[in-house]
Amino acid sequence: MMEENNGIDCLENASTSEGKPPNPRTPSYMQQCPTSDGVLKPCKKSLVRHPSLQVKSKASDIAVENGHAIENRGAELIPIVRSGAWADIGFRTSMEDVYLCVDDFMHDYGLKNFADGPSAFYGVFDGHGGKHAADFACYHLPRFIVEDADFPGEIDRVFASAFLQTDTAFAEACASDSALASGTTALAALILGRMLVVANAGDCRAVLCRRGKAIEMSRDHKPICNRERKRIEASGGYVCDGYLNGQLNVARALGDWHMEGMKGADGGPLSAEPELMTANLTEEDEFLIIGCDGLWDVFRSQNAVDFARRRLQEHNNPVMCSKDLVDEALKRKSGDNLAVVVVCFQSHPPPNLVAPRARVQRSFSAEGLRELQSFLDSLGN
Repeated sequence: MMEENNGIDCLENASTSEGKPPNPRTPSYMQQCPTSDGVLKPCKKSLVRHPSLQVKSKASDIAVENGHAIENRGAELIPIVRSGAWADIGFRTSMEDVYLCVDDFMHDYGLKNFADGPSAFYGVFDGHGGKHAADFACYHLPRFIVEDADFPGEIDRVFASAFLQTDTAFAEACASDSALASGTTALAALILGRMLVVANAGDCRAVLCRRGKAIEMSRDHKPICNRERKRIEASGGYVCDGYLNGQLNVARALGDWHMEGMKGADGGPLSAEPELMTANLTEEDEFLIIGCDGLWDVFRSQNAVDFARRRLQEHNNPVMCSKDLVDEALKRKSGDNLAVVVVCFQSHPPPNLVAPRARVQRSFSAEGLRELQSFLDSLGN
């Protein structure tokens, strides 16, 4: 069993000996945009966005997009970040899910923390057609973020650009080595002080527990969703039997450059553009669940929050909670790989929620009053 995370993990249930994610680059990857020290620098070309795509990052947008009002009730919170993760191959023959946990993002990536409170980064990457794209995104996405000169000032632009730069860099890697051809959905969560920012491209999901209530911090990008279908059709694609161009059951993903008609220099129906949602954490915010779609195939958002909350009340351990979620998903016959990250925002377990008793108002009917008056009158005779 994993220990509680204090560094970076990018493998299923294990980290490397150095405590950092493995570099999935082969020598051919270094043909991208390397510097003299071998660090891949941001490649800012071919960042094509379809005009219908909008980056959402305001709390009011979340309320409209997901049907939840997430006003910042309660006192402001300086989170005490604790995280854990677990993954399992499930009933598949190969493992293509990858996760990343960085509890001290600025320090671990060589930056000076700019504000009070934590700086943390978490991600899940659900690969398809192989694991190369998921490994590549896991390693390079956070690096594109920290290497952007506008970080941490322009979070929305930096986050969205990092997704697109990762997609472009992987396209160049695949051009050098066709064996890398694959794709991955990607969801990443960044915590800076009290601010939580979630960027999603695909059908992974992030759910915030706010005093026992599930607040969805991402939206599944399925081809059958009206908004995604409109974008797909406007980009020259089509949806057949729930699949994008009859091939993929997601509308947004990184990679898949080898699939004809999906992506091109001028864009395409498969987008790597993430959708962003932001919330300011308060004392009512207890934990965040991030999971690949194998979890959400058998859990509703509120169901997962209720389940995780009970487990955290029992042992207050985010690693064990992640494993509990994975094990329960397997019991419920999830047919996919499973990868789950749980991030706690407070040192104590979630409190018991006691619903206040409703005041019972009692009153006499007119008939009852007459009977009472008759009884009182009889006593006086």
